[in-house]
Amino acid sequence: MQKNKQGITYITSLCTVLLWASAFSATKYALDYYSPGSVMVFRFIFASLTLISVGVIKKIRLPEKRDLPLFILGGFVGIFLYMVFFNTGTNYVDSGISSFIIASAPVFAVISARIFLREKVRPLCWVGIFISLGGIIIIMLSQVVDYVFNFGIILLLLAAITTSGHNVIQRKLLKKYTALEATTYSVIVATIFMFVFFPGFIREFQYSTLTVNLIVAYLGVFPAALAYLLWGFALSTAKKTSNVVIFLYLVPFVAIILGYFWLGEVLSIWSILGGVIIIAGMVLASTNKE
Repeated sequence: MQKNKQGITYITSLCTVLLWASAFSATKYALDYYSPGSVMVFRFIFASLTLISVGVIKKIRLPEKRDLPLFILGGFVGIFLYMVFFNTGTNYVDSGISSFIIASAPVFAVISARIFLREKVRPLCWVGIFISLGGIIIIMLSQVVDYVFNFGIILLLLAAITTSGHNVIQRKLLKKYTALEATTYSVIVATIFMFVFFPGFIREFQYSTLTVNLIVAYLGVFPAALAYLLWGFALSTAKKTSNVVIFLYLVPFVAIILGYFWLGEVLSIWSILGGVIIIAGMVLASTNKE
């Protein structure tokens, strides 16, 4: 029974990886027709409606008043701010590079836990962190063209930092709420914040195509709603967080393949090298935490 449960956890994690990997190319494609803010609000309207529909069918509980600040913080920092930085940054770099930068989120999670929670970190874990940071620097340098730095890299680093905070908050919520409950209310909160971009979306909608609208709808239902739900389930059923977090290391490589076949993106050897170093450092760090 335990093996079956773990098998389901791993399958859920892998499905999440595939869905999140597809989001990089799909978002890059949609940004040719919509502004970053419009993609956000359009995508998460679908995500919220999907989660609300499932929540009504499943008759999920309402959040307790004392937990509302945590839901608001998670939705604002972990989803709203993440999407602002991610969508805007993706406008300036290839989807494959975006995926490598976002994959560095666990590095910032460890650093944040050490600074704010005073968690102990083994020396070898620090070695892995510095290796990953070295990979980030290589990618940053690979994006310098004619001595001009690509600001999109900074925005994606901020996205990685905010999503690392989301994992910490979700972990706390999952001690009390189901994956569906924690995901639904966090996404709803984020969507409410995103309505600041709704007027711009209305203006741009009339110039879009059916194809791009279907792609944004896909982004909302699958990489957003379903993937967050699957990830919440994986986190809640895993013996240790590291058992499922390691699956996230596959996201960039799947994203690169999709970016090549869908968008015709070809990353430089330095970008790929930097990405591989990031992943190698995170693997080392994640296997040596206290």
